[in-house]
Amino acid sequence: MDTRRPLRTLALALGTAGLLISGCSSGSSTTSASSSIPSATASPVPAALKAFYGQHLSWRDCGVTGFQCTTMKAPLDYAKPDGGEIKLAVSRKKATGPGKRIGSLLVNPGGPGGSAIGYLQGYAAIGYPAQVRARYDMVAIDPRGVARSEPVTCLTGPQMDAYTQVDQTPDDAGEVTALSGAFKKFATGCEQRSGEILPHVSTVETARDMDILRALLGDDRLNYVGASYGTFLGATYAELFPARAGRLVLDGAMDPSLPSVEMNRDQTAGFETAFQSFAGDCVKKADCPLGTTSTSEAANRLKQLFADLDAKPIATGDPRKLGESLATTGVIAAMYDETAWPQLREALTAAQKGDGSGLLSLADSYYEREPNGSYANLMYANAAVNCIDLPPAFTTSKAVTQALPAFEKASPVFGKGFAWASLNCASWPVRATGTPHRIKAEGAAPIVVVGTTRDPATPYKWAKSLAGQLSSGTLLTYQGDGHTAYGRGSDCIDTAINTYLLEGTPPSDGKKCS
Repeated sequence: MDTRRPLRTLALALGTAGLLISGCSSGSSTTSASSSIPSATASPVPAALKAFYGQHLSWRDCGVTGFQCTTMKAPLDYAKPDGGEIKLAVSRKKATGPGKRIGSLLVNPGGPGGSAIGYLQGYAAIGYPAQVRARYDMVAIDPRGVARSEPVTCLTGPQMDAYTQVDQTPDDAGEVTALSGAFKKFATGCEQRSGEILPHVSTVETARDMDILRALLGDDRLNYVGASYGTFLGATYAELFPARAGRLVLDGAMDPSLPSVEMNRDQTAGFETAFQSFAGDCVKKADCPLGTTSTSEAANRLKQLFADLDAKPIATGDPRKLGESLATTGVIAAMYDETAWPQLREALTAAQKGDGSGLLSLADSYYEREPNGSYANLMYANAAVNCIDLPPAFTTSKAVTQALPAFEKASPVFGKGFAWASLNCASWPVRATGTPHRIKAEGAAPIVVVGTTRDPATPYKWAKSLAGQLSSGTLLTYQGDGHTAYGRGSDCIDTAINTYLLEGTPPSDGKKCS
């Protein structure tokens, strides 16, 4: 069966939070909340958390065939467990058999901000290999602040439309002021609409929520497949609770040791690598809208298209016109999955003829914009998690200007936009609680870290780094294109991961697949 996922249901996009792309982040909370959490090796639950670890889950029909849903409670603030609760949505599809049930398999598609329940019901619980679904209850919890779990909200639909169209490659002081103002208005909107939850959406807190769910599901250890940002969430869980970490697959891995600016610059280079792969494929085709001679010609033609759209946006058949910002987002969206390349070629061809509808459609899928003009909360949760997990990459426009040469060296096509997008946390109303650091997770069972050599959003070097940091990490490599590897057409990758999930035997460290 072809298990390739549609463009936007891939392990959700990540990277530099801002206008340009969804954010990926790393770092863990350094607040006093850690003192309230069970130690990684201790079995007893602290008295302040017993009510949460001892609650009863009341499962009900979801309205989606084969799935059950429930709501669990967690402390809003782990430093003050009696100071209020947050309700978190959970869904599952029970093991189908045949074969003895292994336990629960928690899945997370990344983001941050991607709905794990949407991913479970739309793909994982029906698209993961049958033998895995036969022996695991497939489970998802929407992280705090995401989708069904008390979502962060920031802007109205029309306000978000305006936000996505702000010039993200400013050419003068006025445009710099407008971009900085857009970031500030976004942050202010989040504070006004979601101020109570904003200080409590860190990755560390979500990982602690996952441990409560593990206990409520009756599992001694957490079995987990996390993609993209979900790899950082899984690694954080292993760091907090190494003795409770079961079979963990971290696909499209992040490097938690990097500060924001280095992470953003690495990702800029990742998208350049992906674009070069797309361009190399495109120029071999007679109808390539970016020329047929070389990847350098393709890059120059794309840059020219962006410049033309910056000067004069084009019609889309929608009240919104296609300018440089939305066009760039549309191109970036197609970099996540090589099966979207034909769609991108068609969209670029149409744009050159004055029809921006194709690139607008790609951008809308990326932002999770509905036809009625409403948006899912992906981008709001994305910024909220990123901006609390790590200090901002830049706090002033001067700092961005100084960093531009390095970003443009990393990607002549995307570098300028990625650099300016890295300013988005500068006005955030909540101070970051995390710091970049290496995650060792001493005492954890073997953890499989998966990296794709031409992954745009989580560069392959990150997977190598994380596998080296984890005391029990083993690196599995997919030599190919696209974001993440499991369930994307490689029998070698799927067999290695299936064997690990079903038998507990990880692939040999350094195993390569194509």
